Amino acid sequence: MKIGIASDHAGFEHKEALRHWLTSLGHEVKDYGCYSDERTDYPTWIRPCAEAVASGEVERGIVLGGSGNGEAIVANRVKGCRCGYTFDEQTAFLTRSHNDANCIAIGQRIVTLDMARKIVETFLATPFEGGRHVPRIVAIDA
Repeated sequence: MKIGIASDHAGFEHKEALRHWLTSLGHEVKDYGCYSDERTDYPTWIRPCAEAVASGEVERGIVLGGSGNGEAIVANRVKGCRCGYTFDEQTAFLTRSHNDANCIAIGQRIVTLDMARKIVETFLATPFEGGRHVPRIVAIDA
């Protein structure tokens, strides 16, 4: 799958780790920045990724920041980009299956890298169900 990825400084570490991991799984990953953990303004990096998703340049997008909220807002301002705010596997599943999201936002200060990988796995594997009822994912070790 061709995947776009972008972050600001507060999501940089997760972005880099996810980019390398996705590439190792055989995905083609286009990095829209940022390129260091130096403080930067998130719309600079998030908007080009969202535009690539909307235009079809990439099939899916992953945007990261400190909380992920601002990144989702910026991505959703681009017509054709449907970005879901995700913080666990269930939110990734529902935003994809119910909302046909083609982009997700993840907060590095909110989720661990291990959880971010699970979120991305779920997002990439889940088909759009057209609003049909789907089973609820229940946390086992809550």
